[in-house]
Amino acid sequence: MGNVYQFDVIKPNGHVQSLKEFEGKALLIVNTASKCGLTPQFKGLQELYLKYKDQGLEILGFPCDQFNNQEFEDIEETTSFCQVNYGVTFPIFAKIDVNGENEDPLFSFLKNEKKGVLSNKIKWNFTKFLINREGEVVERYAPTTEPEKLEKDLLNLL
Repeated sequence: MGNVYQFDVIKPNGHVQSLKEFEGKALLIVNTASKCGLTPQFKGLQELYLKYKDQGLEILGFPCDQFNNQEFEDIEETTSFCQVNYGVTFPIFAKIDVNGENEDPLFSFLKNEKKGVLSNKIKWNFTKFLINREGEVVERYAPTTEPEKLEKDLLNLL
């Protein structure tokens, strides 16, 4: 089984960060994209983050370019876009693959813990995984699930 704390992720500057640094917090892990029809969800994610970060919520964004090339080539452009257009202050990490041969080990784990409908694969940008304070995956949400719809589930973990 295991938990998300066993994984390392890459920050936009290329430095490695252990998810152990988030131990004891509720996490919402999201594969994001800057040029997608669902990109306005950044606003709702940021609102959740501001509302609950002092109660132990962390939102972790992982840009992905696997769905119709809807992410900027340059990670600095991605992080700037998120901050300027949506006021994002939660961590955005380096661009990754969430499916396929080069998929990030964290997303392999997440998908294994909570399968999607009909398939294990992530089908689109803004698939969300809710993680409890013990680092266990408790829920997976479809890309079209608006962030505010997660609030009730989130409150159960805070």
